[in-house]
Amino acid sequence: MRAKLITFLVLSLLLAVVPLRAQSSIEVVTTTTQVTDLTRVLVGDLLGDEIRLTPMMGAGVDPHLYAPTESDVAAMSRADAVFYSGLFLEGRMGELFDALGERDVVTYAVAQPVKDAGFTIGGFRLSEEFSDVDDPHFWFDPRNWELAAIGLADELASLDPANSATYTENAEAYVVQLVLLYEWMQEAMNQVPEDKRVLITSHDAFQYFGDAVGWEVRGLQGISTESEAGVGDIEDLARFIVEREIPVVFVESSVPPNAIRAVQEAVRAAGGNVEVGARELFSDAMGSEGEFGATYIGMLATNVITIVESFGYEVPPFPEPLGTLPEDLL
Repeated sequence: MRAKLITFLVLSLLLAVVPLRAQSSIEVVTTTTQVTDLTRVLVGDLLGDEIRLTPMMGAGVDPHLYAPTESDVAAMSRADAVFYSGLFLEGRMGELFDALGERDVVTYAVAQPVKDAGFTIGGFRLSEEFSDVDDPHFWFDPRNWELAAIGLADELASLDPANSATYTENAEAYVVQLVLLYEWMQEAMNQVPEDKRVLITSHDAFQYFGDAVGWEVRGLQGISTESEAGVGDIEDLARFIVEREIPVVFVESSVPPNAIRAVQEAVRAAGGNVEVGARELFSDAMGSEGEFGATYIGMLATNVITIVESFGYEVPPFPEPLGTLPEDLL
């Protein structure tokens, strides 16, 4: 059903007559919340007058399952550029991006510099059609997000040469923050003893995060939430939790909690006990506008604090240049 809808929208886009752009500002559409936040950081004070930004997905929206609406297609067809995450995170929207290219709309995947540098994790199977793809959750390693920031700044500079210095300066300042975030993440996650450093979540979104901080990661579902966990998957994960004496598992903000709750019940039935984390983890989507978790730095910091505190340990002081933690995280 969704494939038919996307095909219809692609055809609609190709057949649509779009008025010539008369505005002086540059129109940009972004897909995921992470891409939207990165674009805002790099655009900075140019947002509004010189760069007009239209986000497509909001807080809690699962990009794996997101089906673009007709209004999304209309916004993209009017845009000068569409920035998306890439690596099949946005499901089967690749047809739309190809169609946009035929209309001379610039389309850019922020994952591309990470892929080009060889830092993606590959060998995953999504379906018969996509049997050897990369894990799309590359942003969970801040070192990858540094590459994404520099690459998107270059793309913005090509789109808007008059303001290229602004994009470069904003990217350089942001990379300094990301280095601090990465160092703090490692220090915080190392509070948990090595034999307990296992992160279990709703779906397999945290492999890059695990690599960044030296933790083992297990997800109930695969790298896409389109896959469904069966009874056998739940029982296998429950046995693993009991054998390793893992004290806590985590629900994600963009994934229904039912499956993880079923794992918790299976652990209890097997004679073990496991708690669910103090808060949901942000995975494929960030927090709502105005929340601390609505930025990339806030999202990762919230996740780290949630994990470490759920394991019963304290996190080190948050670096001042990254902002102030809200009271509900202290």
